[in-house]
Amino acid sequence: MTLRRPNITVVGLGPAGPELCNTATLEAIAAHRHRYVRTARHPSVGVLGADVVALDHHYETAESFGEVYAGVVAEVVAAADTHGRVLYAVPGSPMVAEHTVELLLADDRLDVQLVPALSFVDLAWVRLGIDPLADGVRIVDGRRFPVEAAGERGPLLVAQVDTAEVLADLVASVPDPPEEPVFVLQGLGGPDERILTVAWDDLSTTVVADHLTSLFIPRLAAPIAVELQRFAELVAILRRECPWDADQTHTSLRPHLLEEAHEVLEALDDFDEATGDGSEALEEELGDLLFQVVFHSRIASDDGRFDLADVARGIHDKLRHRHPHVFGDVEAADSETVLANWDRIKQAEKGRASSLDGVPPTLPALATAQKVVRRAAGVGMAPGVPTVALPAGGDALGDLLLGMAVAAQDAGVDAEEALRGAVARFTAEVRAVEAMATADGVDLRDADPEVVADYRGRGTATTGHS
Repeated sequence: MTLRRPNITVVGLGPAGPELCNTATLEAIAAHRHRYVRTARHPSVGVLGADVVALDHHYETAESFGEVYAGVVAEVVAAADTHGRVLYAVPGSPMVAEHTVELLLADDRLDVQLVPALSFVDLAWVRLGIDPLADGVRIVDGRRFPVEAAGERGPLLVAQVDTAEVLADLVASVPDPPEEPVFVLQGLGGPDERILTVAWDDLSTTVVADHLTSLFIPRLAAPIAVELQRFAELVAILRRECPWDADQTHTSLRPHLLEEAHEVLEALDDFDEATGDGSEALEEELGDLLFQVVFHSRIASDDGRFDLADVARGIHDKLRHRHPHVFGDVEAADSETVLANWDRIKQAEKGRASSLDGVPPTLPALATAQKVVRRAAGVGMAPGVPTVALPAGGDALGDLLLGMAVAAQDAGVDAEEALRGAVARFTAEVRAVEAMATADGVDLRDADPEVVADYRGRGTATTGHS
Protein backbone atom coordinates (compact mmCIF):
# COMPACT_ATOMS: atom_id res chain seq x y z
CA MET A 1 0.00 0.00 0.00
CA THR A 2 1.32 3.44 -0.92
CA LEU A 3 0.99 5.99 1.86
CA ARG A 4 -0.22 9.44 0.85
CA ARG A 5 2.26 12.20 1.48
CA PRO A 6 1.32 15.25 3.55
CA ASN A 7 -0.27 17.90 1.33
CA ILE A 8 0.41 21.63 1.63
CA THR A 9 -1.38 24.21 -0.51
CA VAL A 10 0.47 27.53 -0.59
CA VAL A 11 -1.48 30.70 -1.36
CA GLY A 12 -0.41 34.31 -1.63
CA LEU A 13 -2.37 37.05 0.10
CA GLY A 14 -1.39 39.63 -2.49
CA PRO A 15 0.56 42.84 -1.89
CA ALA A 16 -2.06 44.82 0.06
CA GLY A 17 -5.72 44.63 1.12
CA PRO A 18 -8.35 41.92 0.47
CA GLU A 19 -9.41 43.57 -2.78
CA LEU A 20 -6.15 42.36 -4.36
CA CYS A 21 -6.61 38.71 -3.30
CA ASN A 22 -7.60 36.67 -6.34
CA THR A 23 -10.47 34.21 -6.65
CA ALA A 24 -8.21 31.13 -6.71
CA THR A 25 -6.70 32.11 -3.37
CA LEU A 26 -10.13 32.63 -1.77
CA GLU A 27 -11.38 29.28 -3.11
CA ALA A 28 -8.32 27.48 -1.75
CA ILE A 29 -8.83 29.09 1.66
CA ALA A 30 -12.46 27.98 1.72
CA ALA A 31 -11.45 24.41 0.81
CA HIS A 32 -9.09 23.98 3.76
CA ARG A 33 -10.01 23.58 7.39
CA HIS A 34 -6.48 23.91 8.78
CA ARG A 35 -4.88 27.24 7.84
CA TYR A 36 -1.48 28.73 8.69
CA VAL A 37 0.01 32.11 7.82
CA ARG A 38 3.68 33.08 7.99
CA THR A 39 2.89 36.46 9.52
CA ALA A 40 -0.31 38.15 10.64
CA ARG A 41 1.28 41.52 9.81
CA HIS A 42 -0.55 41.76 6.52
CA PRO A 43 -3.67 43.78 5.58
CA SER A 44 -5.32 40.75 3.94
CA VAL A 45 -4.89 38.31 6.82
CA GLY A 46 -8.61 38.63 7.63
CA VAL A 47 -9.57 36.57 4.55
CA LEU A 48 -8.10 33.50 6.29
CA GLY A 49 -10.79 33.53 8.98
CA ALA A 50 -10.64 33.50 12.75
CA ASP A 51 -9.13 30.02 13.15
CA VAL A 52 -5.91 30.72 11.25
CA VAL A 53 -2.65 29.94 13.07
CA ALA A 54 -0.15 32.81 12.79
CA LEU A 55 3.55 31.86 12.91
CA ASP A 56 4.93 35.23 14.02
CA HIS A 57 6.29 33.70 17.23
CA HIS A 58 9.23 32.32 15.25
CA TYR A 59 10.37 35.90 14.59
CA GLU A 60 10.37 36.57 18.32
CA THR A 61 12.36 33.50 19.41
CA ALA A 62 14.80 32.82 16.57
CA GLU A 63 18.25 34.40 16.45
CA SER A 64 18.42 34.71 12.65
CA PHE A 65 16.11 34.79 9.66
CA GLY A 66 17.46 31.37 8.67
CA GLU A 67 16.14 30.00 11.96
CA VAL A 68 12.83 31.81 11.43
CA TYR A 69 12.28 30.19 8.04
CA ALA A 70 13.34 26.75 9.27
CA GLY A 71 11.02 27.02 12.27
CA VAL A 72 8.06 28.15 10.19
CA VAL A 73 8.55 25.32 7.70
CA ALA A 74 8.95 22.73 10.48
CA GLU A 75 5.67 23.81 12.09
CA VAL A 76 3.77 23.76 8.79
CA VAL A 77 5.16 20.33 7.89
CA ALA A 78 4.29 18.97 11.34
CA ALA A 79 0.72 20.25 10.89
CA ALA A 80 0.52 18.57 7.48
CA ASP A 81 1.76 15.31 9.03
CA THR A 82 -0.97 15.55 11.66
CA HIS A 83 -3.90 16.67 9.52
CA GLY A 84 -2.95 15.26 6.11
CA ARG A 85 -3.53 18.53 4.30
CA VAL A 86 -3.12 22.16 5.33
CA LEU A 87 -3.15 25.60 3.77
CA TYR A 88 -0.13 27.87 4.17
CA ALA A 89 -0.51 31.57 3.34
CA VAL A 90 2.29 34.02 2.63
CA PRO A 91 2.36 37.72 1.79
CA GLY A 92 2.35 38.64 -1.89
CA SER A 93 2.99 35.75 -4.26
CA PRO A 94 4.29 32.31 -3.19
CA MET A 95 7.13 32.44 -5.71
CA VAL A 96 8.42 35.97 -5.13
CA ALA A 97 10.99 36.48 -2.36
CA GLU A 98 9.52 33.68 -0.24
CA HIS A 99 12.26 31.45 1.17
CA THR A 100 9.88 29.28 3.19
CA VAL A 101 8.21 28.19 -0.03
CA GLU A 102 11.60 27.30 -1.51
CA LEU A 103 12.25 25.06 1.49
CA LEU A 104 8.86 23.37 1.18
CA LEU A 105 9.32 22.71 -2.55
CA ALA A 106 12.73 21.19 -1.88
CA ASP A 107 11.27 18.63 0.56
CA ASP A 108 10.43 15.51 -1.45
CA ARG A 109 8.42 14.08 1.46
CA LEU A 110 5.62 16.55 0.71
CA ASP A 111 3.05 17.27 -1.98
CA VAL A 112 3.08 21.05 -2.44
CA GLN A 113 0.62 22.97 -4.63
CA LEU A 114 1.10 26.65 -5.40
CA VAL A 115 -1.76 29.04 -6.09
CA PRO A 116 -0.56 32.04 -8.14
CA ALA A 117 -1.15 35.48 -6.66
CA LEU A 118 -0.46 39.14 -7.26
CA SER A 119 2.95 40.29 -6.00
CA PHE A 120 4.29 43.64 -4.85
CA VAL A 121 6.43 43.67 -8.02
CA ASP A 122 3.27 43.86 -10.15
CA LEU A 123 2.27 47.03 -8.32
CA ALA A 124 5.82 48.35 -8.51
CA TRP A 125 5.86 48.23 -12.34
CA VAL A 126 2.56 50.12 -12.47
CA ARG A 127 3.62 52.77 -9.96
CA LEU A 128 7.01 53.27 -11.62
CA GLY A 129 5.51 53.22 -15.10
CA ILE A 130 8.08 50.78 -16.50
CA ASP A 131 8.08 47.50 -18.42
CA PRO A 132 10.56 45.26 -16.56
CA LEU A 133 11.28 43.17 -19.67
CA ALA A 134 11.86 46.14 -21.95
CA ASP A 135 14.04 47.90 -19.37
CA GLY A 136 15.89 44.76 -18.26
CA VAL A 137 15.09 45.15 -14.55
CA ARG A 138 16.56 42.60 -12.18
CA ILE A 139 14.96 41.82 -8.80
CA VAL A 140 17.36 41.28 -5.88
CA ASP A 141 16.97 40.57 -2.16
CA GLY A 142 17.91 43.50 0.06
CA ARG A 143 19.41 41.14 2.63
CA ARG A 144 21.69 39.66 -0.02
CA PHE A 145 22.27 42.81 -2.03
CA PRO A 146 26.11 42.77 -1.88
CA VAL A 147 26.08 39.25 -3.36
CA GLU A 148 23.06 39.26 -5.68
CA ALA A 149 23.84 42.69 -7.14
CA ALA A 150 27.49 41.85 -7.83
CA GLY A 151 28.44 43.03 -11.30
CA GLU A 152 25.08 44.72 -11.91
CA ARG A 153 24.72 48.27 -13.24
CA GLY A 154 20.95 48.49 -12.91
CA PRO A 155 18.10 48.92 -13.13
CA LEU A 156 17.40 46.97 -9.93
CA LEU A 157 14.29 46.45 -7.86
CA VAL A 158 15.50 45.67 -4.34
CA ALA A 159 12.98 43.78 -2.23
CA GLN A 160 12.82 43.19 1.54
CA VAL A 161 14.72 46.28 2.65
CA ASP A 162 12.97 45.68 5.94
CA THR A 163 15.29 47.06 8.63
CA ALA A 164 17.61 50.00 9.16
CA GLU A 165 20.53 47.56 9.29
CA VAL A 166 19.70 46.04 5.90
CA LEU A 167 19.39 49.53 4.39
CA ALA A 168 22.69 50.67 5.92
CA ASP A 169 24.54 47.56 4.69
CA LEU A 170 23.08 48.05 1.21
CA VAL A 171 24.22 51.68 1.05
CA ALA A 172 27.67 50.85 2.38
CA SER A 173 28.18 48.06 -0.17
CA VAL A 174 28.23 50.47 -3.12
CA PRO A 175 31.64 52.21 -3.22
CA ASP A 176 30.70 54.57 -6.06
CA PRO A 177 27.05 55.55 -5.49
CA PRO A 178 24.72 56.56 -8.31
CA GLU A 179 24.30 60.26 -9.00
CA GLU A 180 20.59 60.12 -9.78
CA PRO A 181 18.10 59.53 -6.95
CA VAL A 182 16.51 56.17 -6.24
CA PHE A 183 12.83 55.42 -5.69
CA VAL A 184 11.65 54.27 -2.27
CA LEU A 185 8.45 52.21 -2.44
CA GLN A 186 6.53 51.65 0.80
CA GLY A 187 3.18 50.04 1.53
CA LEU A 188 2.27 49.53 -2.13
CA GLY A 189 -1.46 49.12 -2.62
CA GLY A 190 -2.32 50.10 0.94
CA PRO A 191 -3.77 53.27 2.43
CA ASP A 192 -0.30 54.41 3.57
CA GLU A 193 1.40 53.88 0.20
CA ARG A 194 4.36 56.19 -0.36
CA ILE A 195 6.72 56.58 -3.30
CA LEU A 196 9.69 58.85 -2.64
CA THR A 197 12.73 59.90 -4.64
CA VAL A 198 15.77 60.04 -2.38
CA ALA A 199 19.45 60.78 -3.02
CA TRP A 200 21.66 57.76 -2.37
CA ASP A 201 23.63 59.41 0.42
CA ASP A 202 20.38 60.35 2.19
CA LEU A 203 18.81 56.88 2.20
CA SER A 204 20.04 55.82 5.64
CA THR A 205 18.96 59.09 7.31
CA THR A 206 15.72 59.72 5.43
CA VAL A 207 14.04 56.34 5.04
CA VAL A 208 12.38 54.49 7.92
CA ALA A 209 12.58 50.94 6.62
CA ASP A 210 9.86 48.40 7.38
CA HIS A 211 8.61 45.04 6.07
CA LEU A 212 6.86 46.77 3.13
CA THR A 213 9.87 48.78 1.91
CA SER A 214 11.55 48.28 -1.48
CA LEU A 215 13.95 50.33 -3.59
CA PHE A 216 14.13 50.91 -7.32
CA ILE A 217 17.63 51.84 -8.49
CA PRO A 218 17.57 53.05 -12.11
CA ARG A 219 21.34 52.89 -12.50
CA LEU A 220 24.43 52.08 -10.45
CA ALA A 221 27.48 54.20 -11.21
CA ALA A 222 29.79 51.22 -10.73
CA PRO A 223 28.79 47.57 -10.37
CA ILE A 224 29.54 45.84 -7.11
CA ALA A 225 32.43 43.35 -7.30
CA VAL A 226 33.35 44.89 -10.64
CA GLU A 227 37.07 44.49 -9.92
CA LEU A 228 36.83 40.70 -9.79
CA GLN A 229 34.84 40.68 -13.00
CA ARG A 230 37.35 42.96 -14.72
CA PHE A 231 40.17 40.72 -13.52
CA ALA A 232 38.49 37.55 -14.84
CA GLU A 233 37.89 39.24 -18.19
CA LEU A 234 41.53 40.36 -18.33
CA VAL A 235 42.75 36.79 -17.80
CA ALA A 236 40.42 35.62 -20.58
CA ILE A 237 41.90 38.24 -22.93
CA LEU A 238 45.44 37.19 -22.01
CA ARG A 239 44.61 33.58 -22.80
CA ARG A 240 43.39 34.62 -26.24
CA GLU A 241 46.00 37.22 -27.22
CA CYS A 242 49.23 36.60 -25.27
CA PRO A 243 51.37 33.75 -26.69
CA TRP A 244 52.85 32.86 -23.28
CA ASP A 245 49.48 32.76 -21.50
CA ALA A 246 47.96 30.78 -24.37
CA ASP A 247 50.69 28.13 -24.08
CA GLN A 248 50.18 27.45 -20.38
CA THR A 249 48.59 24.32 -18.95
CA HIS A 250 47.68 23.19 -15.46
CA THR A 251 50.97 21.31 -15.35
CA SER A 252 53.16 24.13 -16.64
CA LEU A 253 51.74 26.48 -14.00
CA ARG A 254 52.65 24.21 -11.06
CA PRO A 255 55.99 25.89 -10.27
CA HIS A 256 54.40 29.35 -10.54
CA LEU A 257 51.64 28.38 -8.13
CA LEU A 258 54.19 27.06 -5.66
CA GLU A 259 56.35 30.18 -5.99
CA GLU A 260 53.42 32.55 -5.47
CA ALA A 261 52.24 30.59 -2.42
CA HIS A 262 55.71 30.87 -0.87
CA GLU A 263 55.82 34.60 -1.61
CA VAL A 264 52.51 35.01 0.24
CA LEU A 265 54.04 33.16 3.19
CA GLU A 266 57.07 35.45 3.06
CA ALA A 267 54.79 38.50 3.05
CA LEU A 268 52.95 37.07 6.05
CA ASP A 269 56.26 36.68 7.88
CA ASP A 270 56.89 40.40 7.36
CA PHE A 271 53.34 41.44 8.25
CA ASP A 272 52.75 43.04 11.66
CA GLU A 273 49.33 42.08 13.06
CA ALA A 274 49.38 44.92 15.59
CA THR A 275 50.34 47.84 13.33
CA GLY A 276 49.36 46.57 9.90
CA ASP A 277 52.87 47.20 8.57
CA GLY A 278 53.46 45.11 5.46
CA SER A 279 49.85 45.28 4.27
CA GLU A 280 50.79 46.57 0.81
CA ALA A 281 53.20 43.71 0.21
CA LEU A 282 50.66 41.16 1.44
CA GLU A 283 47.97 42.66 -0.78
CA GLU A 284 50.24 42.42 -3.81
CA GLU A 285 51.26 38.82 -3.16
CA LEU A 286 47.66 37.75 -2.55
CA GLY A 287 46.84 39.30 -5.93
CA ASP A 288 49.56 37.21 -7.57
CA LEU A 289 48.19 34.09 -5.90
CA LEU A 290 44.65 35.00 -6.98
CA PHE A 291 45.94 35.24 -10.55
CA GLN A 292 46.93 31.58 -10.34
CA VAL A 293 43.43 30.59 -9.19
CA VAL A 294 41.75 32.61 -11.94
CA PHE A 295 44.27 31.37 -14.54
CA HIS A 296 43.65 27.69 -13.73
CA SER A 297 39.90 28.34 -13.79
CA ARG A 298 40.21 30.01 -17.19
CA ILE A 299 42.14 27.06 -18.61
CA ALA A 300 39.46 24.70 -17.34
CA SER A 301 36.74 26.93 -18.77
CA ASP A 302 38.41 26.97 -22.18
CA ASP A 303 38.49 23.16 -22.03
CA GLY A 304 34.78 23.04 -21.13
CA ARG A 305 35.30 21.56 -17.64
CA PHE A 306 34.49 24.29 -15.09
CA ASP A 307 34.89 28.04 -14.68
CA LEU A 308 35.59 30.58 -11.94
CA ALA A 309 31.91 30.71 -10.99
CA ASP A 310 31.93 26.94 -10.42
CA VAL A 311 35.02 27.28 -8.23
CA ALA A 312 33.43 30.04 -6.15
CA ARG A 313 30.13 28.19 -5.89
CA GLY A 314 31.88 24.97 -4.90
CA ILE A 315 33.92 26.49 -2.08
CA HIS A 316 30.88 28.47 -0.90
CA ASP A 317 28.74 25.32 -0.66
CA LYS A 318 31.58 23.30 0.89
CA LEU A 319 32.18 25.85 3.63
CA ARG A 320 28.46 26.03 4.45
CA HIS A 321 28.27 22.25 4.67
CA ARG A 322 31.38 21.95 6.82
CA HIS A 323 30.25 24.60 9.30
CA PRO A 324 27.06 23.04 10.70
CA HIS A 325 27.76 24.88 13.97
CA VAL A 326 27.22 28.16 12.06
CA PHE A 327 24.61 27.23 9.44
CA GLY A 328 22.93 24.27 11.17
CA ASP A 329 22.04 22.95 14.59
CA VAL A 330 25.40 21.42 15.58
CA GLU A 331 27.15 22.90 18.61
CA ALA A 332 30.90 23.58 18.68
CA ALA A 333 32.27 25.47 21.65
CA ASP A 334 35.94 25.53 20.64
CA SER A 335 38.32 25.24 17.70
CA GLU A 336 39.17 21.60 18.49
CA THR A 337 35.52 20.57 18.11
CA VAL A 338 35.27 22.55 14.87
CA LEU A 339 38.28 20.72 13.43
CA ALA A 340 36.97 17.34 14.57
CA ASN A 341 33.61 18.03 12.91
CA TRP A 342 35.40 19.21 9.77
CA ASP A 343 37.41 15.98 9.52
CA ARG A 344 34.32 13.87 10.10
CA ILE A 345 32.26 15.67 7.44
CA LYS A 346 35.15 15.59 4.97
CA GLN A 347 35.67 11.86 5.50
CA ALA A 348 31.97 11.23 4.83
CA GLU A 349 31.99 13.49 1.75
CA LYS A 350 34.97 11.75 0.22
CA GLY A 351 33.81 8.24 1.13
CA ARG A 352 37.10 7.59 2.88
CA ALA A 353 37.64 4.42 4.91
CA SER A 354 40.22 5.98 7.23
CA SER A 355 40.50 9.31 8.97
CA LEU A 356 44.05 9.49 7.56
CA ASP A 357 43.00 9.21 3.92
CA GLY A 358 43.69 12.34 1.91
CA VAL A 359 46.83 13.53 3.70
CA PRO A 360 48.91 14.93 0.81
CA PRO A 361 52.02 12.80 0.30
CA THR A 362 54.01 15.85 -0.82
CA LEU A 363 53.80 17.57 2.55
CA PRO A 364 57.05 17.91 4.52
CA ALA A 365 57.46 15.26 7.22
CA LEU A 366 56.79 17.66 10.09
CA ALA A 367 53.59 19.00 8.52
CA THR A 368 52.52 15.42 7.76
CA ALA A 369 53.15 14.39 11.37
CA GLN A 370 51.05 17.23 12.76
CA LYS A 371 48.16 16.53 10.36
CA VAL A 372 48.24 12.78 11.10
CA VAL A 373 48.36 13.36 14.87
CA ARG A 374 45.43 15.78 14.73
CA ARG A 375 43.27 13.47 12.63
CA ALA A 376 44.13 10.42 14.72
CA ALA A 377 43.05 12.30 17.82
CA GLY A 378 39.56 12.37 16.30
CA VAL A 379 39.38 8.58 16.66
CA GLY A 380 40.93 8.63 20.14
CA MET A 381 44.47 7.67 19.20
CA ALA A 382 47.84 9.28 19.87
CA PRO A 383 51.38 8.10 19.05
CA GLY A 384 52.93 5.92 21.73
CA VAL A 385 55.97 8.15 22.10
CA PRO A 386 57.06 10.35 25.01
CA THR A 387 55.81 13.93 24.89
CA VAL A 388 57.77 16.98 25.97
CA ALA A 389 56.31 19.77 28.10
CA LEU A 390 57.22 23.19 26.70
CA PRO A 391 56.92 26.72 28.04
CA ALA A 392 54.37 28.97 26.39
CA GLY A 393 55.33 30.26 22.95
CA GLY A 394 57.02 28.73 19.96
CA ASP A 395 60.63 29.70 20.65
CA ALA A 396 61.26 26.77 22.99
CA LEU A 397 59.80 24.32 20.50
CA GLY A 398 61.88 25.80 17.70
CA ASP A 399 65.04 25.46 19.80
CA LEU A 400 64.15 21.85 20.64
CA LEU A 401 63.54 20.97 16.99
CA LEU A 402 66.80 22.64 16.02
CA GLY A 403 68.61 20.64 18.70
CA MET A 404 67.10 17.42 17.37
CA ALA A 405 68.24 18.34 13.87
CA VAL A 406 71.76 18.84 15.21
CA ALA A 407 71.60 15.47 17.00
CA ALA A 408 70.44 13.80 13.80
CA GLN A 409 73.28 15.43 11.89
CA ASP A 410 75.83 14.21 14.47
CA ALA A 411 74.41 10.69 14.30
CA GLY A 412 74.37 10.64 10.51
CA VAL A 413 70.58 10.29 10.43
CA ASP A 414 68.30 11.97 7.88
CA ALA A 415 65.84 13.71 10.22
CA GLU A 416 63.21 14.09 7.49
CA GLU A 417 63.24 10.38 6.63
CA ALA A 418 63.35 9.37 10.29
CA LEU A 419 60.21 11.35 11.01
CA ARG A 420 58.51 10.03 7.89
CA GLY A 421 59.24 6.49 9.10
CA ALA A 422 57.72 7.18 12.52
CA VAL A 423 54.65 8.73 10.92
CA ALA A 424 54.31 5.73 8.58
CA ARG A 425 54.40 3.30 11.51
CA PHE A 426 51.79 5.26 13.45
CA THR A 427 49.67 5.60 10.30
CA ALA A 428 49.71 1.84 9.80
CA GLU A 429 48.58 1.33 13.40
CA VAL A 430 45.71 3.81 13.07
CA ARG A 431 44.52 2.27 9.81
CA ALA A 432 44.62 -1.25 11.26
CA VAL A 433 42.65 -0.22 14.34
CA GLU A 434 40.07 1.65 12.23
CA ALA A 435 39.67 -1.36 9.91
CA MET A 436 39.02 -3.71 12.84
CA ALA A 437 36.52 -1.34 14.40
CA THR A 438 34.72 -0.82 11.09
CA ALA A 439 34.47 -4.58 10.60
CA ASP A 440 32.77 -4.77 14.00
CA GLY A 441 30.44 -1.90 13.16
CA VAL A 442 32.09 0.44 15.69
CA ASP A 443 32.70 4.13 15.03
CA LEU A 444 35.80 5.03 17.02
CA ARG A 445 34.92 8.73 16.87
CA ASP A 446 32.04 8.02 19.25
CA ALA A 447 33.70 5.24 21.24
CA ASP A 448 34.88 5.36 24.86
CA PRO A 449 38.66 5.48 25.46
CA GLU A 450 38.56 1.93 26.85
CA VAL A 451 37.12 0.64 23.57
CA VAL A 452 39.83 2.43 21.56
CA ALA A 453 42.50 1.03 23.87
CA ASP A 454 41.16 -2.49 23.38
CA TYR A 455 41.33 -2.18 19.62
CA ARG A 456 44.83 -0.73 19.86
CA GLY A 457 45.92 -3.76 21.86
CA ARG A 458 44.55 -6.05 19.17
CA GLY A 459 46.12 -3.87 16.48
CA THR A 460 49.60 -4.16 18.01
CA ALA A 461 49.72 -7.79 17.07
CA THR A 462 48.75 -6.91 13.50
CA THR A 463 51.20 -4.05 12.88
CA GLY A 464 54.00 -4.86 15.27
CA HIS A 465 53.81 -1.23 16.43
CA SER A 466 53.78 -0.61 20.17
